[in-house]
Amino acid sequence: MSEYILEIENLTKEFPGVIALENVNVKIKKGEIHSICGENGAGKSTLMSVISGVYPKGSYEGIVKFKGHETNYSSVKDSEKEGLAIIHQELALSPYLSIYENMFLGHMETKFGIINWDKYLIESKKYLNIVGLNETPETIVSKLGVGKQQLVEIARALSKKTDFIILDEPTSSLNDDESDKLLNLMLEFKKQGITLVMISHKLNEVLKVADSVTILRDGKSITTYDVKESNLTEEMIIKDMVGRDLTQRFPERKSSAGDTLMEVKNWTVYHPDYHDIKVIDNASFYLRKGEILAFCGPMGAGRTELMMSLFGRSYGFHSEGELYIKGKRQNFNNPREAISSGLGYISEDRKSLGLILIQDIKTNITHSSLGKISSFGVIDNQKEIKIAEHYRNELKIRTPSINQYVRNLSGGNQQKVAVSKALMTDPEILIVDEPTRGIDIGAKTEIYGIMNEMITAGKSIIMVSSELPEALGMADRIYVMNEGKIKGELNKDEATQEKIMHLALVG
Repeated sequence: MSEYILEIENLTKEFPGVIALENVNVKIKKGEIHSICGENGAGKSTLMSVISGVYPKGSYEGIVKFKGHETNYSSVKDSEKEGLAIIHQELALSPYLSIYENMFLGHMETKFGIINWDKYLIESKKYLNIVGLNETPETIVSKLGVGKQQLVEIARALSKKTDFIILDEPTSSLNDDESDKLLNLMLEFKKQGITLVMISHKLNEVLKVADSVTILRDGKSITTYDVKESNLTEEMIIKDMVGRDLTQRFPERKSSAGDTLMEVKNWTVYHPDYHDIKVIDNASFYLRKGEILAFCGPMGAGRTELMMSLFGRSYGFHSEGELYIKGKRQNFNNPREAISSGLGYISEDRKSLGLILIQDIKTNITHSSLGKISSFGVIDNQKEIKIAEHYRNELKIRTPSINQYVRNLSGGNQQKVAVSKALMTDPEILIVDEPTRGIDIGAKTEIYGIMNEMITAGKSIIMVSSELPEALGMADRIYVMNEGKIKGELNKDEATQEKIMHLALVG
């Protein structure tokens, strides 16, 4: 029997006007951790969708062999029956059901139309123990953090008797501690003979756990490395991903911060549901003209809640404190007032809060600035097209047309649309929350370049980032938060990862 559990030969998948995959060849050994790396739009998600049956046999050319035979899947159900499970970056759990109901949803057995709930309640505990989730099975999923929800997804996959798991960006929404736990769990599964495929932009994590790495670029398989035999490095992966050397991940920029542009004093925000709980407690900070100011801290530190509350009270039941822009006190009641005063915001959750996925690129870019392209309530279509094309070219949004639906774009290009939307409002201060979450190294460098260009043009940026190298590489100053409080401030010259973590945990 072949040592390969999955073999892909000359796979080609086309969409109208786009070749997503072209003659892709990949072989994955049984019982290994195999990573698929590539820029956004390289074809990684399309490849996984073909493997798992999202795109059925007949919709693509080439051969996919699983466990020694050519697959003929018509849906995901067919691949699940053969022990293959895929865990998407966007978790597919029902927030209103319990852990154990989510685990067995869609594959429960019935007797005379009746479900034996006690049986599944007991069985769920076995899988929760395997993944190390110490929660009662009856817990409603919406009460769990993202890291624990990820473990529920894995337990759900195991409950289907799977021996081949695909994980798409499994740690993109996790903090460092949660990521380490998940990576260690993957290594434990490998010992048990389970094969894992990991799609990830976090190359340090790839090198930590992967046995082999396949690089995709522009829909083509470039090469496959044996991690140990090749002495594989991040630089080697990056070069194959982007087709060139990226010698400077964080573009150089001379710091020339000016006078104080924005100041926040004694800002306190109360929980939207539990009105006596302070989510932000007496936070004070300032932002200077022409600087990038970063906010760091562990998951749940309150960084996003602070920024949303400042942006027209987008978060919280009630907020107290003082906000000054150019020395003038502001009291925004909604995001529209914040935008009118020169404040822009790019959400960390671009798919739910930042973009309208079922609309086209053109509409997404312009819908926060309709006053600039309309007269007496009527939109000037030619002006809208001209502006959208401008941002498409300036930000290098990879798309055949500005009429393309945003949902069909890669993560990096979706982020560029979100940035375009914010830039069109012409903000003096731009808040960017996790600006490079879930996008590849090449797209990250492009986003960093856009941020630097804004600073050169005299704008100011507040950046929330969970990636400490990103904060250290881009920011002029860093505020460290935890438990809703600002624990300390560091200048660029003195900041290190160790100091940031010390401030967050000790203060």
